[in-house]
Amino acid sequence: MTARWKLDPMREEDLDEVLAIEKDSFSAPWPREAFASDLNHEESPHARSYVLRDAGGSGSGICGYLCFWMIEGDLDIHNVAVRRSERRQGAGRIMVAMALEEAAREGCRRAFLEVRPSNQAAIELYKAFGFEPVGRRKSYYEDTGEDAIVMRALVPETGRSSPPGAGLVS
Repeated sequence: MTARWKLDPMREEDLDEVLAIEKDSFSAPWPREAFASDLNHEESPHARSYVLRDAGGSGSGICGYLCFWMIEGDLDIHNVAVRRSERRQGAGRIMVAMALEEAAREGCRRAFLEVRPSNQAAIELYKAFGFEPVGRRKSYYEDTGEDAIVMRALVPETGRSSPPGAGLVS
């Protein structure tokens, strides 16, 4: 089976496509400066950012992206987004699986994230990886005043089997 997508470290030249997906995905999108800051490892040494590229043809089209930090044994997933035309096809699953695998290699034991209660698709994705609600941040999202559900999972040890769909990326 040929890989459908390819994961690459995010680069400065990816930001226009990343920002287009960001603006289409979130009512309060991150500014360019937030992404650019995470790309500067002197400024943000714990940050990791990846893009998921279409492996067909030129492989240059960005289908999604993932931003997270690894610090003091914890993985903190900040942002996962998928281009509208690629949603519900396994792209988000690929990116979350990769973050957990990298965190395991780096010795992280726990993973955290915040998600809107209204984002049921994301909540179901995270639950598939063992994330469970552990708290709530009141009025976390400034654009709507919506709370955030804080979710936590244990980072699987390296060598465990990947979740379904993980073979779709090279």
